[in-house]
Amino acid sequence: MKTITQQLAQYACYHRDKRNIATHLVGIPLIVLGIIALLARAHFATVAGIDITLALVVVVAAGVYYWRLDAAFGVLMTVLLLLGIWATAGIASAPTALWLSWSLGLFVVGWVWQFVGHYFEGRKPAFVDDLMGLVIGPLFVVAEVVFMLGLRRNLRHAVEDEVARLMPDTSSHAPTPQV
Repeated sequence: MKTITQQLAQYACYHRDKRNIATHLVGIPLIVLGIIALLARAHFATVAGIDITLALVVVVAAGVYYWRLDAAFGVLMTVLLLLGIWATAGIASAPTALWLSWSLGLFVVGWVWQFVGHYFEGRKPAFVDDLMGLVIGPLFVVAEVVFMLGLRRNLRHAVEDEVARLMPDTSSHAPTPQV
């Protein structure tokens, strides 16, 4: 399994333009909320007052994966994804037409933001070359915010160093981009 540094760096190689990163800060959360709302309708059981839905199963699985990459980010991602379940509960419980409209609307609008960002970037999305990009995208967005807050500087520098190693032809000609 790749390390968090390797995963973030590989994803960052497709996201060097600040406008692309900015669109991802909007687009990826919208996509994630749309998916959670869609998956929340598949209800399996209620255990100790907790609805076991496909959304919860996917969030727990993603949380375990993120935790294996990095304990602190794993906890943060799990909390954020659980908040996503809470935030979309009203959508998931709405009548079918409203549920589908909102869920698919969030999903589609999120992808529009993504593709606008990749237009600025001039490069295809990371998931085209590696489907893990779909899983790493939400982590990348959260890491970007954490880095913008001045936290996890060692990880940020390790990611930047790995990006420079993966993209040697561009890193020597341009200032170090924000990762």
